[in-house]
Amino acid sequence: MTAGDRPSRASIEEFLFLEAELLDAWDLNRWHELFTEECRYLVPTPSADPYASPDSTLHIIADDAFLLKERVKRLQKRTAHAEFPHSRTQRLIGNVRVVSDDGDEIHVRSTFATFRSRYGKVDIYYGRHEHILVAEGGTLKIKQKRSILGMEALRPQGSLSIIV
Repeated sequence: MTAGDRPSRASIEEFLFLEAELLDAWDLNRWHELFTEECRYLVPTPSADPYASPDSTLHIIADDAFLLKERVKRLQKRTAHAEFPHSRTQRLIGNVRVVSDDGDEIHVRSTFATFRSRYGKVDIYYGRHEHILVAEGGTLKIKQKRSILGMEALRPQGSLSIIV
């Protein structure tokens, strides 16, 4: 990526808003297309060091490209009992900051609040996303997404069956 074709902060925000919109619409196939073929999607447990390796520290989600694709397939099946019928969600993305841009990768940090409604109960998940974005074929793609939950534990929610 050269200086002339680097995405603007506004276009990065639009990309993150699109990601949230696709998840809220449960358009998981299109959401999955936002990722590179070598992607990682990480959600460390709230009590863990968020930057520790998933090889040595418990993570709620530690998906590579293959596992992410399988997660998307599984969540769309009737046998995904935790999400059938799927939850209704609304995601708010804010405080978007480009942390670094080395020409090949753009490191972006943002805050999120995900509201989930299921069986008359509303749960709120909040924290920050850390994306590593790259340009592929003139469009932004997610090379890595790390979602760091801001709450101390998954109580009263109890579980995390949606994609934050």
